[in-house]
Amino acid sequence: MTSRPGPGIPATGPGETTLGDHVLGQLRRLGATVGLSETDTELYGQVLIESLAGAAHRPLSLPPASSGFLSDDHTPVEFSLAATPDTAPALRVLVEPGCAHSDMADSGRAGLAVIRAMGARWGFDTGQLDSLADLFLPAAAQGPLALWYALDLRAGGVPGVKVYLNPSASGPENAAHTVREALRRLGYGRAFEQLPQAAGYPFLALDLGAWTSPRVKVYVSHLGMSADDACGLSRTSGAAAADIRYFFHAASGSLAPSESGADDTLRLVRRPALTCHSFTEGDSEPSGFTLHIPVRDYVRDDEEALARATALLTRAGMDPTVLNRSLVALTQRSLSDGVGLIAYLALVYERNRPPRLTAYLSSEAYRVRPPQEQYPRGTWMPAQRTRSVLDRGHQAVAHVSPYTAQKEVTWSPTASRS
Repeated sequence: MTSRPGPGIPATGPGETTLGDHVLGQLRRLGATVGLSETDTELYGQVLIESLAGAAHRPLSLPPASSGFLSDDHTPVEFSLAATPDTAPALRVLVEPGCAHSDMADSGRAGLAVIRAMGARWGFDTGQLDSLADLFLPAAAQGPLALWYALDLRAGGVPGVKVYLNPSASGPENAAHTVREALRRLGYGRAFEQLPQAAGYPFLALDLGAWTSPRVKVYVSHLGMSADDACGLSRTSGAAAADIRYFFHAASGSLAPSESGADDTLRLVRRPALTCHSFTEGDSEPSGFTLHIPVRDYVRDDEEALARATALLTRAGMDPTVLNRSLVALTQRSLSDGVGLIAYLALVYERNRPPRLTAYLSSEAYRVRPPQEQYPRGTWMPAQRTRSVLDRGHQAVAHVSPYTAQKEVTWSPTASRS
């Protein structure tokens, strides 16, 4: 049953588009793009709308219900496409179920109730999550989030479920201790020592439900990352340094066909890169590694972001056309009219599996971020051009120019209402 508007959620007038209308339409079009059946798509759409509760019925003519940071315009929904060679891309949706609550403790309680309802629906245990509630969902919770969930949208109507928690819920000064204690409780007593130096710990994530090898994942932020830094952050997941180096340069826009070997000193000076380190049962060392580049801060517009993603997918032997069609499913605006529709590009390694490339796609329910001004061409630090084992003989990535240091974000009220 679809939930009704909650207290304080205004009813819509005739013809008004709601948040639920917007994201459900996107999900339906994306589902068709990746070949998900109508039945499965409708089931997942019902779960999505129910989990947003009253916020789903809030008109888009009003500001977002809360200033969550799941996306730049505070839409509490984000989509992603995960691609591997010779396999259809997997569609995922990330949701902040407690988005209608500005108080983080209330948001966390709402989110926990949603996950327990999913456990009842799909028959999975929430015991691991319950064992961490005092760490991540305290009575006086702090920070920009309490709980997010992601659904890996699979054929058959039973998704993989992931839960994302905030290690800074008891204050950023306690984040490292919270991560260490959470790993200990989950049976990974030596895992924290395997993590790299961190500027912060934005998320800890748990796999719940139908996963072959459930993981616990720790996300780490890195200020001023270079390609050399990125290559030194994974030692045990089978990640190849040449692949990581190439991905770093291609995603951040520092790889130019005309440049020959030089100093590999480019650093990401705007929004920081993230790495994710996953652990599976029985492992004392990380079994997986992911490098996330916030491409939206290192391009002029989404046209350039798509060009980079297309080049990376093509080099890796993956079909780039599904990503192109997915952007059309999300919005009718021109890609050159904004930046942030493609928010992150990620290179994913899991032990004994082929590498994946993931594109994180913004819903843009409320705002479109305008294109960014560019630095003059000469302000890049020289970057070494490295051949990657991902290179299947295709042409080198076209050069894209760099951008200004991080500025206050401004917005254009021209988001698609498709």
